[in-house]
Amino acid sequence: MIDIKNVNKWFGDFHVLKNASTQVAKGEVIVVCGPSGSGKSTLIKCVNGLEPFQEGTISVNGVSVGAPKTNLPKLRSQIGMVFQNFELFPHMTAMQNICLSQLKVLGRSQSEAQDRTNKLLDRVGLSGFGYKYPSELSGGQQQRVAIARALAMDPIAMLFDEPTSALDPEMINEVLEVMQELARDDGMTMMVVTHEMGFARRVADRIIFMDEGEIVEDANTDDFFGTPRSERAQLFLSKILEH
Repeated sequence: MIDIKNVNKWFGDFHVLKNASTQVAKGEVIVVCGPSGSGKSTLIKCVNGLEPFQEGTISVNGVSVGAPKTNLPKLRSQIGMVFQNFELFPHMTAMQNICLSQLKVLGRSQSEAQDRTNKLLDRVGLSGFGYKYPSELSGGQQQRVAIARALAMDPIAMLFDEPTSALDPEMINEVLEVMQELARDDGMTMMVVTHEMGFARRVADRIIFMDEGEIVEDANTDDFFGTPRSERAQLFLSKILEH
């Protein structure tokens, strides 16, 4: 579903991604972890073309992300993206936020979009919340609306960029539970940048560990948590699992 080969990216003189290569099969859940500044978020933003890259190739479902002739808006409409800070329109209700792209991009009728939105709000545990504005919702509820908005496009894959990092601790689980159900019940192809190692252990098929722009480890979940091959990953886990 997602094929990343020898991707290099620079921000000016800063080499942020160094020969990154990995693959994500259909229905696979990949957690990308590592210290701050290791290139995790940049990597998944390259997957749907939000960040350009200078060398290498990325293809999603056979479509080359970096090719000049690729219709990036069309490709992005097939790849759900959930950000740290929700990115909801504050002047729109939850219903309007979720309906908007269905109306504008998919060409659904108002009634079709509303029906789909109501089902998705129920899916993320927010049935009856469609009339509320973002300011009337908790952070966890806003993030669940953002997940519903991404799902409304019927994506072939979902990308999550630290979806719980802006949440209060008690709201984290309600978002992770929705993501866990997506993986378990829907078989959704997912790349998730997160520090939530409990979630990674429960849900991920594989763990990608990054440091200083490189993919240092790409291992199945049991192997990664059992005996990481690199000293850097061992040190990272020893610090993060202590808390």
